[in-house]
Amino acid sequence: MATAREPEYRDGHGFIAEVIRTRRSKTADIRVEDGAVSVVVPLNTPAEKIDQLLVTKRRWIKEKIALQQEATPVRAKRYVSGEAFSYLGRNYRLKVEAGNFAPVKLVNGRLVVTVPGGAQQPHVIRNALVRWYKRQAEQKLLEKVTRYAPMVGAHPAGVGVRSFKSRWGSCTAKGAVEFNWQIMMAPTRMVDYVVVHELCHLIRHDHSQAFWREVERVMPDYQQCREWLRENAAKLVFESP
Repeated sequence: MATAREPEYRDGHGFIAEVIRTRRSKTADIRVEDGAVSVVVPLNTPAEKIDQLLVTKRRWIKEKIALQQEATPVRAKRYVSGEAFSYLGRNYRLKVEAGNFAPVKLVNGRLVVTVPGGAQQPHVIRNALVRWYKRQAEQKLLEKVTRYAPMVGAHPAGVGVRSFKSRWGSCTAKGAVEFNWQIMMAPTRMVDYVVVHELCHLIRHDHSQAFWREVERVMPDYQQCREWLRENAAKLVFESP
């Protein structure tokens, strides 16, 4: 079994870019999602070439980040130490430290973010947290799909994590299930419901009574979960600084 690579980051001077190395990529591809920048490159691309690409595309990247920040409602979050962030229904306090950019860590009940400039760069802190939530989503949702798929009797072609504006998950035409990473802010039981819901769509592609019977067979309390998500959806939004 291949070992997971350590997260790799490059300083874009105003943003931090996550480097994703893959054998499947022949050329470099820059992505800006939820204000977070990533660069997908062939496996052995030198760091110097990545830095050069970021310099070349810097204006485009900054424009993309600005547009995404404008599209996200401005709320109360300031991304400073002491603020609370929900993860699987439990609140964790943010601790911001100044230093070389490092992946977010959950330590002693605190979300520790280390970025150059510390609290002086709230958008960089937000982007670091977004990356952390997405990584947790990739791991936890795969675990939950593996657990519930045999109960549902469904066999998804794959499991993905995406950014959705108004839904918690979906099924692709190829039979894969995809989930909104922001569901990781909800309590665990709500995450379970979303997983079961999408797996049941692999059997029933509508919201007929037969579909809901499939959901109820695995989760008798699904109606309470559905109602909780309906009432609390507005709170499960990753706010802009």
